[in-house]
Amino acid sequence: MTGPLRLGVNIDHVATVRNARGAGYPDPVRAALLAAEAGADGITAHLREDRRHITDADIARLADRLSIPLNLEMAATDEMLAIALRHRPHAACIVPERREERTTEGGLDAAGQIDRLAPMVAALGEAGVRVSLFIAPDAAQVEAAVRLGAPVVELHTGHYAELGGTQDAELRADELRRLHDAAALAAKNGLEVHAGHGLTYDNVAAIAAIPQLRELNIGHFLVGEALFVGLPEAVRRMREAMDAARG
Repeated sequence: MTGPLRLGVNIDHVATVRNARGAGYPDPVRAALLAAEAGADGITAHLREDRRHITDADIARLADRLSIPLNLEMAATDEMLAIALRHRPHAACIVPERREERTTEGGLDAAGQIDRLAPMVAALGEAGVRVSLFIAPDAAQVEAAVRLGAPVVELHTGHYAELGGTQDAELRADELRRLHDAAALAAKNGLEVHAGHGLTYDNVAAIAAIPQLRELNIGHFLVGEALFVGLPEAVRRMREAMDAARG
């Protein structure tokens, strides 16, 4: 039996558009409120070290105004830990971050950073913040999350999403199997399993059908689709696609 599947909407790239002109619009907080009205179960925002999109002020306003959970994506740095502890969002997802990347590339190497991550996971948990680790669908990374005591893992679906052509069908099937196996292993070890990155109307069904998943986090596609149909409609259509896949 599959349980309910939540939709977290990432509003980072509303801020990207705002920052392109240095104006006060479009407002990512307004986008978050519209997404919530349209059926989003949570809002995700990534406060990057270079503040290329979401800003500290955005996080403060989101924490103050949202009635649904805020998921703060953050690098494993002392600065971001201090910010998370100050605002105490519902959840904090620790992600890898490199200044030169256009978007998050790959999963966090939790297995190789146990000593670095352990005190952060502990501090966030003690503050009542639910910790998630954004990892590749790999057994070693899942096992590291268990060792670290993180209650949630988010599986990186970017490689699956990139393998979209018919020539990639076999590779995509292999990546989907990796996601299934990682989700099953994580759930078997008592972790809540989320997934996200690169998901669209066209590729979400196979991911949403993975029975152990409890949440998908989707942003860039929804913000892009909102240019044509509006954000509430984009969110509603994604919700419908997820629900249909869930059966």
